[in-house]
Amino acid sequence: MSEWRKRCENEWSLQGAPMPDSLDWKSVYDAKPLGRNLLKNPSPHGVSKDIPPPEPDLPEVPTRGPPRFQPHGFSQFIGDFSGWTTSTETLPYDSSGIPAGAVVCQLPRYSWFTMEQVVDLKAEGLWEELLDDFQPEIVIQDWYEESQLHKSIYELHVKLLGADKSTVISEHTANPTEDCSAYSHNWKEVSHVFSGYGPGVRYVHFQHRLKNQFLNGFYATLSSDSSAAFEHLAGDSR
Repeated sequence: MSEWRKRCENEWSLQGAPMPDSLDWKSVYDAKPLGRNLLKNPSPHGVSKDIPPPEPDLPEVPTRGPPRFQPHGFSQFIGDFSGWTTSTETLPYDSSGIPAGAVVCQLPRYSWFTMEQVVDLKAEGLWEELLDDFQPEIVIQDWYEESQLHKSIYELHVKLLGADKSTVISEHTANPTEDCSAYSHNWKEVSHVFSGYGPGVRYVHFQHRLKNQFLNGFYATLSSDSSAAFEHLAGDSR
């Protein structure tokens, strides 16, 4: 047994796992496919869940003129989104709950800011026999900024995809509801564990959506420390 194969088995409990003879065990060990975050750039907003979210800068005097529908000079929106595919969806005005005949000077305008990326599991050091037979658990974790911006400010959509990138083998969606009755400004965790998902998984599609508000300024919902990771295997428990 090679030294590198022995290291992989000892550190990741791979004893008995199906392993093709063609594997380059040094490359497998260097890639460290288990127990690490496979997402690129997990905190593109430049903030951490270990530090309280920054308080928004509220103008002392309301902005004059028509409402601004694109962020301009708003520091919280600035970030490094490399590794992510991003898009923005501006939502129509919500006039529900306004009494008939009421005069409304200005309504808030909301938008969804979507960030997503696809992880190629084989490129990250996993191999087909391991994914199909052992099916190590895939742990999804994400953090978003709790606020009273709206009752729905965050959505998570994760799919395990086949080799064609279109076949969905397993998926998970989260759409938590916020309590807008009392101010609280912390990080909220969203997590899920994929287990027993079946053979054929080759890609992980990770997507979350953050709601922004335009009303006398631009106010964004932040995210931090997004993660998709394979747990260490239990070896002979399978």
